[in-house]
Amino acid sequence: MIALRLLNWFFITSTIEEEYEEDRRKKTYDVSLYKRGDLLIVSRTLFKHFGIYLGEGRVAHFIPDILPAFTTEKAVVEKMVTNAWLILGVLAKLASVRVDSLADFAYGSDIEVNCTDGMVSVPPLNGEEVAQRAEKLIGSFSYSLLWHNCEHYVMYCRYGVEYSFQTYQFCKAVRTALLNRMTAMLSAVIGFCIIVYLGAISPLSILPVVIIPFTIWMAS
Repeated sequence: MIALRLLNWFFITSTIEEEYEEDRRKKTYDVSLYKRGDLLIVSRTLFKHFGIYLGEGRVAHFIPDILPAFTTEKAVVEKMVTNAWLILGVLAKLASVRVDSLADFAYGSDIEVNCTDGMVSVPPLNGEEVAQRAEKLIGSFSYSLLWHNCEHYVMYCRYGVEYSFQTYQFCKAVRTALLNRMTAMLSAVIGFCIIVYLGAISPLSILPVVIIPFTIWMAS
């Protein structure tokens, strides 16, 4: 608990954040729009957060959280995660599948429901099977922003396949930005200038200057 208090001391929320939290909790949603097993999506700045609707205003979602590493008190862990806990959870690769209210899951954002079958190339399970699978996975798991995140969780629950379209799009963007011919030529020029400036012209220094641009060129 000492470590938990230290974390609270370093990450004290401001008055503005507390007021925002109160406004968020006052926001209500028409739960009649959602069916048990629906896939829910809310915006989170650059990314989207995914969850499975369980009925009665409850949502199961996989969320990064640092608290389980410092305390086993259920009441503390079940509190809605702040942005500080989210960031630390991502860095520590700690997360848990938890059940929160619809308002807590939404975190002040508009909710969209995506029940289409075209998100992946396999048919979805029925709503009850999806909800039961989501409930069975409640607990703590290791977290990876790219390889095991909230979208992987809901895709597995709904389709039986761990897949993240966001991860795919991100990796595609990085590949496009880094693995191109311009980057290959630029890395070759920079590498050559460095070894000439340092006067370290030798087979061992020239080899990476050749191999790295060549690899980027062939991968582009």
